Amino acid sequence: MWDYSEKVKDHFFNPKNAGAVAGANAIGEVGSISCGDALRLTLKVNEATGVIEDAGFQTFGCGSAIASSSVLTEIIKGMTLDDALKVSNQDIANELDGLPPEKMHCSVMGREALQAAVANYRGEEWQDDHEEGALICKCFAIDAVMIEEMVWANKLRAVEDVTNFTKAGGGCAACHEDIEGILERVLKERGETFDPNAAPIEAVVMEKKPLTNLQRIKKIEEVLESLRPQLMADGGDVELVEVVDNTAYVNMTGACSGCQMAAMTIAGIQQRLMEVLGEFIRVIPASQMPKVAVAAGG
Repeated sequence: MWDYSEKVKDHFFNPKNAGAVAGANAIGEVGSISCGDALRLTLKVNEATGVIEDAGFQTFGCGSAIASSSVLTEIIKGMTLDDALKVSNQDIANELDGLPPEKMHCSVMGREALQAAVANYRGEEWQDDHEEGALICKCFAIDAVMIEEMVWANKLRAVEDVTNFTKAGGGCAACHEDIEGILERVLKERGETFDPNAAPIEAVVMEKKPLTNLQRIKKIEEVLESLRPQLMADGGDVELVEVVDNTAYVNMTGACSGCQMAAMTIAGIQQRLMEVLGEFIRVIPASQMPKVAVAAGG
């Protein structure tokens, strides 16, 4: 399980400025639900002074994405647009008393959403279509420009660092050689030597002991129990049917059964489980359970 600060937990369980701002005149959207994280930032800017009077966010993603979005809105309210643009992803992480290295890409997403919103307000085109640099990671659509910027700004030195900050290389790994090339070039410009075996920054020294299946099931049940009140408030519910290795099969019942948003609800449950368990886990409707698993569970 990743170690989260109390501020991260507070902004996750009690997010500030969640939802769209009424009368917003600036909107920034980044990410993609298909890639796991998406953020929509809305701002209300005083046209006479250029001051951000209100800010709100709508996030699809993990707890770190929610916390990063929440704290970002708190940071920038009351700032001029020019001052807000000076807020870095490291400022966002620092305000949260740090993020796990594997979750630093969430702070980067917040910074990009802010840039997109300011560009939208000023009637400018925000460059998010990779025209500035070659597309390096096709899995998460990350280009060379973004990787270089993150390596410079955050003093990254390993491929794992780049993955933690941008997600690049976190899919099929076909782009690792290109990422190493960027690291070697930037580190040379910094007067450093690239070491392909270098440990990532803030590396965790102690290895996490893998969960037993019984421990995994118990934690899954605890997470579902914590989510159940919210689902029941909308007339739905969820029940755990079976756990096979790192796959959890669930039944969505009540209003959640057959709901058009059921897939998104399941994706949200999966993100929450990965946060708590600190490992990859799939959440799949029990109707898709293989017959072998059904027989084993029966």
